[in-house]
This record gives sequence, C-alpha cells and structure tokens, in this order.
Amino acid sequence: MFKDYFFILVDLFYSLWLLVSGLIVFALFFLFWGNLFPRFDLSAFSRFFALLYVSAPAWAPLLFGALFFKYWMQYIRADFVREAGSVLLEIKIPKETFKSPLAMEIFFTSLYQTGSATFKELYWLGKVRPWFSLELVSVEGQVKFFIWAPAKFRNLIEAQLYAQYPSIEIHEAEDYMGWVSHPDPAEIPMWGTYFKFTKDTVYPIKTYVDYGLSEDPKEEFKIDPMTSVLEYLGSMGKGEHVWIQIIIQAHRKLDLKKDAVLVPKGDWKEKARREIEKIRKESVIEKPGSEFPGMPNPTKGQQNTIAALERSISKWPFEAAIRGLYIAKRESFNPISITGLIGTFRQYSSNDDVNGFKLGWFTDFDYPWQDFLRIRRTRHEEEMFKAFKLRSFFQPPFKNFHQTPIILNTEELATIYHFPGSVAATPSFVRLPSKRAEPPANLPI
Repeated sequence: MFKDYFFILVDLFYSLWLLVSGLIVFALFFLFWGNLFPRFDLSAFSRFFALLYVSAPAWAPLLFGALFFKYWMQYIRADFVREAGSVLLEIKIPKETFKSPLAMEIFFTSLYQTGSATFKELYWLGKVRPWFSLELVSVEGQVKFFIWAPAKFRNLIEAQLYAQYPSIEIHEAEDYMGWVSHPDPAEIPMWGTYFKFTKDTVYPIKTYVDYGLSEDPKEEFKIDPMTSVLEYLGSMGKGEHVWIQIIIQAHRKLDLKKDAVLVPKGDWKEKARREIEKIRKESVIEKPGSEFPGMPNPTKGQQNTIAALERSISKWPFEAAIRGLYIAKRESFNPISITGLIGTFRQYSSNDDVNGFKLGWFTDFDYPWQDFLRIRRTRHEEEMFKAFKLRSFFQPPFKNFHQTPIILNTEELATIYHFPGSVAATPSFVRLPSKRAEPPANLPI
C-alpha cells in the first residue's frame, strides 16, 4: 500500500517538475533572445514573472489541487478495479436458436448499471461505473462468443442469459489472448482499428427492427445482419486471429457529485430531443399572410428520421467503443483480412438519414514519411494490444484511447451482438451438438 502511494507521489512531483522546468526554459529563452537583440525590451517579461510570483497564493493551490485530485482519483479507481477482479465467460450456442434479438435486448437492459455511490465510495474507495466487454473472436477460423465483466456480475450475467436462452452453456474461460505475451512486428504482425459513427451520435444505426427480425419470421426467411460478421470471422485460416470488442457502460449525466468530474456533461437524450426539434423546425413551410404561416410539412425522410430518433431515446443508452484487431503469425499474415475487418460493420449503415459505422483511428499510417523507422506504429500496436488485454477504455491506463465514446442503446447493441439461429451457417461457428434440457419434474427420487 505504501509502495503504491510512493509511486503516485513520484508521478505528482514529476508533473510539478515538468511545470517548473517549463517556466525556467521559457525564461531562459527570452533572456537568450535579449542577449542576441540588446534592444529587445525584457521589462514586460520581468513584470509578468513578478506578477506570477506575487499571485502564486491565489493560483498555485488551484493548480496543485487539481493535479492532486486527478492523480488521487486515478490511483483509488485503479485500486478499486484491481480489487474487484474480472471474469471472462464463453457462451456456447446450440444448433437451434429461434430467439429474436429482442431476447438479447432484454439481457442488455439488465446490464444497465449506473453504479451510484456515496461520497465515501466515490472519493475514498474509488468506486466506478461497471463496464462490460462483448467480444466476437475468431481463433484460426473458429468463431466464439465471450463476455468480459467485473467478477461480481458473473451470477447476474449467467442468470439473465439462461433466462432468455435456456439451452446455451456458459463457462469461465482463459483469456484467448494469452498466446501472445508481447507483440512483435517481426514475428506476429497486427493491425487494429476503431469504428466510429458516420453522423452525430444521437442518430441510431440500422437495427434488427429495420431488418424485420422483431416480427420473428421463419428461420429460412430471416435476414440477420450479423451473419456477415460471422462469415468473415469464420474465413480466417491457420495462424490468423481476429478480436472484436464492444466495450459498454451505462450512460448518464456526469457531475461532481456522482462521477467526480470537474466539467459536467449533459444527457444524450436531451441532445437527441433538441435534434428532433431542429428537424421539425426545418420542416416548417413559411407562408406569409396565410392563416397558417408556419405549417409543418416534413418530408418522408424527415418523418423516418424523427421516428427513428424517438424510438432510439425510448431505450436504455450505453456509452460504447467498438474496436477490432487482426493478428497473425508472420507466415499466415494476409492483408485481405484487414480489408474484411474494415467492412465488418458496414451492413448496419444506411443511405438515408440514419447513422452508420466508418473506419476510425487505426494503428498504421497513410504515408511512409509519417513514420520512417516504424517507431510510432510499433508503439501504437503495443498500446492497442495492452488496451485489448486489459479491456481498458473508460478508465486509465487507456481512458478514451484514440476514440471518444459513442452512444448505443439496447436495441442497437442487440443488433450487433446476439446469438444467431441456424440462418448463420458458418461451418467453423462452434455450436453445441444438442440442446441442454432440464429433467422431467415427475422423476422418482
């Protein structure tokens, strides 16, 4: 414990040293400038530093207090997460799954945990909102489903999944990333990316409702957008691996009382309502002199957009980050697999006024002069790999790492992560050989 405090104090003093040394370098620069140009008047700078020194009792406590607050919260939150522990669950799916994605939407509703905390829990124990990682994985072409969560949520996850999918099996699994101890560009090349929205985060994507899966059609008539993802994952060959993480946590307003943030942030639903009102105002036709000078006359596209936004804000919202990583042994590395990963989520987009996914930040560079010696790309790959292994995004050490969170509601999450039925005929999709059934209740004891 004391060792941990020692390191956090070292980090704090290091930041202060950087600040003081920066001021010294700033002063020396202008002194050197004055020696080169004797007529250059340094009196203004001397008055500036004098004023800075005199006013230090006013600004120094605020500056150092903000630094201490930042590092203190980082330390106690990291300690809280470490003490809480985590679990990785593998979900095995039977051959016959006839449930609509609505079943998975109900499951995600149960994961909406805002993590309310008392003053002591927030500022002394470092309690944070729980986050979860929904993972689609290809291990040399074998497609698997995983859910990573804080250890205390294991029973909740298992109970809610069994309630919706009684015939599945859930097992605690070893981390499938364990075969890579450290990324080595020479032996194990990799490429990672984020997926971001094409429009503002208030707009929803194309969901399973738009694909007609909410009506529970017959299996042979289903059009499941997730089959494209599973087919891509199943196309990997020997030595190739693809990891897709959908990291989520419940969305809510942020303030100093509940989240220990100095800059409050508003609610996503409020922003969506303002967008709806903006569209309605744009649809008004001005007719001066008419009995009805401001009659709304929305187009079909505007009507669809308003309906999609209103349906979206009626669901529970999650902050999310979607990222993918292709990693393979040197002899198995195939650049075409990167192209496939880029297009993984394209089917959730639409040409009309709803949202969609596009390529975000990625680990390599567009032009060779941006990274001559491959130093920056190697660092990006190492950091992305560590972020994947730690499932870190909402908290340090990789908080908002190269991506700002997007908002996905339960309907959108159920669209991009659910257990497909037999319409997904990927040969390498690992399924249970038979249904799991309970014994009859009237068996003699």
